[in-house]
Amino acid sequence: MLKADLNPRRVHVTFAGETIADSTRVITLHERSKLPVYYFPQEDVSQQFLVKTELQTHCPIKGDASYWTIQVGEFISENAVWGYENPLKDIEAIKGFVAFYWNKVDAWYEEEEQIFVHPRDPYKRVDAIQSSRHVEIVLDGIKLADSHRPVIVFETGVPVRYYLPIEDVDQNVLTASDKQTSCPYKGDASYWTAVLNGQTYENIVWSYPNPIPEIPKIAGLLSFYNEQVDVYVDGELQPKPKWYYSALEFFNETEVTVERQ
Repeated sequence: MLKADLNPRRVHVTFAGETIADSTRVITLHERSKLPVYYFPQEDVSQQFLVKTELQTHCPIKGDASYWTIQVGEFISENAVWGYENPLKDIEAIKGFVAFYWNKVDAWYEEEEQIFVHPRDPYKRVDAIQSSRHVEIVLDGIKLADSHRPVIVFETGVPVRYYLPIEDVDQNVLTASDKQTSCPYKGDASYWTAVLNGQTYENIVWSYPNPIPEIPKIAGLLSFYNEQVDVYVDGELQPKPKWYYSALEFFNETEVTVERQ
């Protein structure tokens, strides 16, 4: 299923110190089970920096894609741009538009704010709500956290997450790791690994020390992957999340300069 929306925001892309695309007429393409993609009108893309290549790919839903390399002086990003010059009938809205691979350019902006990882989905909502519910985290029979003051995060398409004050989490079993990820809706995350009964559970806990201004309530709180621990809320064991991909697989497959969470 495809849905093409006109994005009301100004979106611009930079590479090697040059603005490669800058438009107030961007189309956001939504495709089932995929992240949204920005498509720019070709007239809003700096054509002097694009070199068409011989690469072509085929999509059964959209048609045959052509590719362009970005070249700014000695700086080159190969096959960083694609477009459907003659898209299939159901998606003719993107004819005359091109898209950019997120990690093959230097920076993305909505208006004057830099955005990270992927376009923000206007149909996605993230609510961080303070609660007095009793949340307990248990792993391998050992209680790792016990709190009556969680912040519960409800995010469209993602399992409910419980963010707990660090004082309510057993720090003796956690070791900070080098892993970092970024989320376009929450900011940059840091991680901890748990070691219990001689077994290591890597990067099972994360936190946003300085979340983006839209979601300040989770600053400095810790959250566990519900998929790997037992979560009790008001004494009731919560079912493990079942969604169309696991969070860990998804985040590992979509690493960026600062790996996403």
